[in-house]
Amino acid sequence: MKSTEKYIDLHVHLDGAITSEIAKRLARLQNIELPAQDGEELESLLRVPDSCTSLNDFLACFALPVSLMQTYEGLCEAAFCVAENMKKQGVIYSEIRYAPQLHTQKGMTQEDAVRAVLEGVGKSGLKANIILCCMRGEGNDAENYETLELARRYLVADGGVVALDLAGAEALFVTAKYRDLFAKAKEYGIPFTIHAGEADGADSVRLAIEYGASRIGHGVRAFEDEKVLQFLIDGAIPLEMCPTSNRQTMAVSDMSEYPFISYLNKGVKVTLNTDDPAIEGTEIGKEFAYMEKCFGLTEAQKLTVLANSVDAAFTTDEVKAELKAALGL
Repeated sequence: MKSTEKYIDLHVHLDGAITSEIAKRLARLQNIELPAQDGEELESLLRVPDSCTSLNDFLACFALPVSLMQTYEGLCEAAFCVAENMKKQGVIYSEIRYAPQLHTQKGMTQEDAVRAVLEGVGKSGLKANIILCCMRGEGNDAENYETLELARRYLVADGGVVALDLAGAEALFVTAKYRDLFAKAKEYGIPFTIHAGEADGADSVRLAIEYGASRIGHGVRAFEDEKVLQFLIDGAIPLEMCPTSNRQTMAVSDMSEYPFISYLNKGVKVTLNTDDPAIEGTEIGKEFAYMEKCFGLTEAQKLTVLANSVDAAFTTDEVKAELKAALGL
């Protein structure tokens, strides 16, 4: 097997990875009636429409999968199924992220939600770690700080919760609003990544760097400020780039100018990821094929990107050595 038939996905959202088959399985398990049973009709409810014009439109697709993960049993099974899917697609290491606060609608606590995902992923046998997401929004500060405390309590170097994140509507709820949250994370010694430079511009990336983010989620618009781009290069701060997602959310107006290869050539530590594979209709192998077909990604560059992913992973040096050996790096 070629090294490039094995993959690492550092940026995949659990609720964005619920395929129609997983949705049916979760519905049967919990005696939930789905709004559609037909494969194509159900698929249309779980996939981003062609009419999507922004990140906010894109985020509307999460309502159905999130509704199927409101019990311990359902969330645990979802985590197991998503991890199993990734194994089948050649993923040998992943960091699965989700927001515990979104799974408390039927009485689960955030801590229940953490334990459920840890159990589900653990059963799969996929080498994976968990990133807990705080959410951009209004009136959920208490929930975000609860997530922060859970990250502190469950934090491990490998084999569980390894980092914190901030996700959601970046343009509506700007990164500056979360300065104190990440100051506390830094005080606690919790590694974190922040979605930045996706729906908002390069200044969002700059703030994430200032807060101490180990990585940047997306960062596609960092090119709008050369100083910010230089910060990324000088600090060797990896970008978790997700091309299909960025195309569908209109993070860049013209995909012919997508900066992945430009960043790579300039020395930015770019990684390639799926983001929300079920919602986007993608998988990690397709992301590499997309970069190869449309942007000329070479075999040598693929190996560089995979090496970047290993180096960027929130895991131990021992695991990183194992991953590099498995990838032939």
